[in-house]
Amino acid sequence: MMDLLIPDKTHDESRQGEALMLKAEAAKNNGRKLYIESYGCAMNFSDSEIVASILAERGFETTPDYSVADVIFINTCSIRENAEQRVRNRLKEFTVAKVKNPGLVVGVLGCMAERLKSKFLEEEKLVDVVVGPDAYRDLPNLIDRVDDGQKAVNVLLSREETYADISPVRLNSNGINAFVSIMRGCDNMCSFCVVPFTRGRERSRDPKSIVAECQDLFDKGYREVTLLGQNVDSYKWKSKAEGSESDAISSVSEAETNFANLLEMVALISPDLRVRFSTSHPKDITDEVLYAINKYDNICNYIHLPVQSGNSRILDLMNRTYDREWYINRIDAIRRIIPDCAISTDVITGFCSETDEEHKDTVSMMDYVKYDFAYMFKYSERPGTLAAKRYADDIPEEVKQKRLTEIVAKQQEYSFYRMQARIGRVERVLIEGFSKKSDKDYCGRSDQNAMVIFPVGEGYKPGEYVNVLIERSTTATLIGRVV
Repeated sequence: MMDLLIPDKTHDESRQGEALMLKAEAAKNNGRKLYIESYGCAMNFSDSEIVASILAERGFETTPDYSVADVIFINTCSIRENAEQRVRNRLKEFTVAKVKNPGLVVGVLGCMAERLKSKFLEEEKLVDVVVGPDAYRDLPNLIDRVDDGQKAVNVLLSREETYADISPVRLNSNGINAFVSIMRGCDNMCSFCVVPFTRGRERSRDPKSIVAECQDLFDKGYREVTLLGQNVDSYKWKSKAEGSESDAISSVSEAETNFANLLEMVALISPDLRVRFSTSHPKDITDEVLYAINKYDNICNYIHLPVQSGNSRILDLMNRTYDREWYINRIDAIRRIIPDCAISTDVITGFCSETDEEHKDTVSMMDYVKYDFAYMFKYSERPGTLAAKRYADDIPEEVKQKRLTEIVAKQQEYSFYRMQARIGRVERVLIEGFSKKSDKDYCGRSDQNAMVIFPVGEGYKPGEYVNVLIERSTTATLIGRVV
């Protein structure tokens, strides 16, 4: 007797059930408005777009006005103490809004959520829901819990979550520039940084999903993507590649995609799609990446390469895993392979036990590189970091401030120097919109990431490229006319 083959309906029924559940949730939340405010790095802003997408599927509509919102989320940053204080102050404003709207749900997302969950929920009673960077898929359930009168929290970290299957809702978009997350987490244990503890271990997205997202953006009219990761140069994806079917035994090997490969894949979408990336790590950026940038005109000649300190002993205390000589080697490689490349950096002054002579090494590094731009900070001890556990925060505040003032003045000098060097040159500029100061001027960025201002004219509009002759500059802006 032959066995009857009965189709398994379990999978189809499960999918149908999930679709019905989503439809029911969307109907329940239809008309509820979501407001998201983001602080900190570009990754946080990218995460907010993922959150908006997840909740849009459940019937939530985003709004730019928190006073009409039913759900308010702040996507937070723990990198600096003043960033945390700004978030606290903002949450106190939202508690006033709750008096007028008792049903309002207020939540904290991101890095502060993991670190300060108990304080937010129990001690300060500022929020209803706390959600870590890897738990955004759980947001609908957590909001339901709050609707039922409970507090809700999920700050579990994941080794797999990349949100690769989610198409972000582009918040506050100009329709021209977009962030694309290529990886999450960080395996570097810089002693001053909380990111490995708040965002978990490093994991990369499937390159096919990244290219598909960039292609979709280009098809929708976007003309610039910024590939995001805590350390983009350590991007790595391994996929199984099967051998020829004609082989007696089909061989299986691992095909690896590194960051240089990924850059090329995205660049090949179209020569009219500009490609930027952030952030690079000096220990990982390779000549292969630099040659990829040089090879394709649409990969921008701009690299953000954080130095943090110009002194090898301080770099060792920071656990940056490179020294002064290695960093200079990478700078020299950039100058050799991409002669017209702009370089920006991050600098921390007043790190634990830093002497005046070691501070001078940072100043001399700035003299060597002549950065186009820099983010500069006084050292701010973050609880739970290796530095907080191992080293005394022993540099007096007035010394930190004095050193910071010195490097800020130094950077202004070099920013102006770099801008002045562009005068008389023609820059290819992607028009982003009107200038902040006047609707008679357009603004856009050059290949080297400099903001360029030029008069509005007929025949060109936002989203298009124009050639601008640079006639003058400030420390932060190039000014010219279309030629």
